[in-house]
Amino acid sequence: MIIGVPREIKVEEFRVGLTPTGARELVRDGQAVLVERAAGEGSGFSDQEYEKAGAEIASGEKVFERAELIVKVKEPLPQEYGLLRPGIALFTYLHLAPNPGLTRLLLEKRITGLAYETLEKNGKLPLLAPMSEVAGRMAPLMAALYLQKFRGGSGTLPTGVSGVRPGKIVILGAGVVGTNAARIATGLGMETVVINRDPGQLQRVDEMFKGRVRTLPLSAHAVDQEIVDADIVIGAVLVPGGKTPILITREMLKTMKKGSVIVDVSVDQGGCVETTRPTTHDDPVYEVEGIVHYCVANMPGAYPRTSTLALTNATLPYVRLFASKGIEAAIQESDEIRSALNTYQGEITNKALAEAVGFRKIG
Repeated sequence: MIIGVPREIKVEEFRVGLTPTGARELVRDGQAVLVERAAGEGSGFSDQEYEKAGAEIASGEKVFERAELIVKVKEPLPQEYGLLRPGIALFTYLHLAPNPGLTRLLLEKRITGLAYETLEKNGKLPLLAPMSEVAGRMAPLMAALYLQKFRGGSGTLPTGVSGVRPGKIVILGAGVVGTNAARIATGLGMETVVINRDPGQLQRVDEMFKGRVRTLPLSAHAVDQEIVDADIVIGAVLVPGGKTPILITREMLKTMKKGSVIVDVSVDQGGCVETTRPTTHDDPVYEVEGIVHYCVANMPGAYPRTSTLALTNATLPYVRLFASKGIEAAIQESDEIRSALNTYQGEITNKALAEAVGFRKIG
């Protein structure tokens, strides 16, 4: 199989879909790997390293033209739509729920769309987990940065000092993002509250942090009450394949302290705050009702070396499976691969995605 690894073109996105070590493993398996020129530079991997691993360096056009399977990090952007060949397979973070335009394109071109974020194994999301871990650990740190007064924040030091209480953080969601955000927040000494729908996950958080985190079941009342005096709110809600529910409305922002910071990590799936809109690393924040919003849609891209290594560790076994069995056979034989399947032969194959975009197929 010919596996193509294009250079990411999203603003300030420095990750790459495959490391030279991953390329070496695929070449040893007898596969061909095409890597776009300079694709790995942002993560610290040179073209020479890929060539030494046995990969071929090519232009972006050649990668898309020749590859049977495209391995990326982020969803294709409009500039790449024309490069997507009908019938090709695409393995990446697709996040199609808030993107009906790309969804329609994949259906029209009968592209096999395999999404990292919906691949499920034993009730977990192993390809989303490493990037969720990075984003979760980043979230309180980014919020702390923008709490600085000259950056638009309230001027509250999250850690507090002797004789002054630390800041309060409210985390909406107790999955991988939420628990990693709580880990950093408690390490900073913050008053930490985690709100989540599943009581089992709340119990796990209680056990993990031994009472240092206050946990609450998700309700409109709980969110209303807790965000009023919060310095930081982290949106860590996930509906695999679907659109994230709105938990904080614009009206609710008016009850919050001016200069508090919202980091909506769930922005990729639409966000859990009504006023969320995607931002980029070069222009990461905006203000609504006096509340600073940090809604960068590719947060782990700020730490590309760590993120790329962690991502390839998780995705490589599946890329090898596709290459050895072929796309069709892998889909037929593996429940995990079928859970990653979002579009196939002109139809949407993920129920949550179909509900989010309002259609199942083209024509």
